[in-house]
Amino acid sequence: MKKIIIALLAVTFGYLLFWPVSIEPVAWSAEPGPGYQGVFSVNQRLAKLETLDIGSDVGPEDIDQDDAGNLYASVHSGWILRKLSGRDKFERWVDTKGRPLGMDFDAQGNLIVADAFRGLLSIAADKTITLLTNKMDASPILYADDVDIASDGKIYFSDASTRFGAEHNGGTYAASLLDVMEHSRSGRVLVYDPANSSTRLLMDNLSFANGIAMDPAGNFLLVNETSEYRIHKYWLKGDKAGQSELLIENLPGFPDNIVTGKDGRFWFGLVSPRLPIVDQLAGQPWLRKVVQRMPAFVRPAAKLYSHIVAIDGSGTVLVSLQDPSGAYPVTTGALEADDGYLYISSLMAEHAARIKMPQEFIGLKR
Repeated sequence: MKKIIIALLAVTFGYLLFWPVSIEPVAWSAEPGPGYQGVFSVNQRLAKLETLDIGSDVGPEDIDQDDAGNLYASVHSGWILRKLSGRDKFERWVDTKGRPLGMDFDAQGNLIVADAFRGLLSIAADKTITLLTNKMDASPILYADDVDIASDGKIYFSDASTRFGAEHNGGTYAASLLDVMEHSRSGRVLVYDPANSSTRLLMDNLSFANGIAMDPAGNFLLVNETSEYRIHKYWLKGDKAGQSELLIENLPGFPDNIVTGKDGRFWFGLVSPRLPIVDQLAGQPWLRKVVQRMPAFVRPAAKLYSHIVAIDGSGTVLVSLQDPSGAYPVTTGALEADDGYLYISSLMAEHAARIKMPQEFIGLKR
């Protein structure tokens, strides 16, 4: 019996140390997390969300609005859902045959979609789907994530990871966990120009490039870098054009989408609080491989905690809305709709949700 136990232990240790895994972890340095204090002090302001029916679908990851006040939600099944103005239920509208994430309407009324499986799509009012781009030169776009459109028609979008494509690594969530564990900074921001159908690189070396939000004046672009807990400001115009700077960093959680609001606001979701084990293993690439060989239920995963934040263009936190219970899980972002509600998106929820606009912003000039 003793020999059997020793043999089993040897096999187990051998597996944990040498079994091949898909990640090649890179050492990085994580600042101590700020925790939930100061502007991020714990509160219950998202605890009483109003839920909205999305049928049998799951994961309304992004929500957008057309000029008529209709709302659209991208869900896990590949469908784009639509809620007609004045109604309270989302219904299926178009199936992308992929995994749609970020969305934005262009000047012609086409819904531009960052589809994690297919690339950058354009959906016309008659539901015709056109593939705009799925590569940059010879480099395939493996994880189109979020999108925003400038007044000149150029389409800015993120390719979250060039190492772990969403379609071939178990879906968007599973692929994101691989990228977080590897931390090889393979994410990038691309720009598609409809005038000549070109796709070019804007930013790279990002650790899971995620949310994209355009300044209404077109002066700058905000980019969420999920695995580094920060948001970049990339200048498009002026003396700093072509340069980027950190707008806000060392956030208490993983930032996902970022959406341009009204009156100079930008809304972003924190999909999960920071995970201590991820920060503790930042400088230990070999140990992250060991963790990756463990069963999935042992490895790091998103912690359920609902959290939406509004900032201004200077990075000042305007409001932090939370629900520590995580009843509405994995909050990705928020949309200020014309009906006076703030619509909250989620990667995993079985419904959409909304709350009345926070009192801080009611009555301000728009």
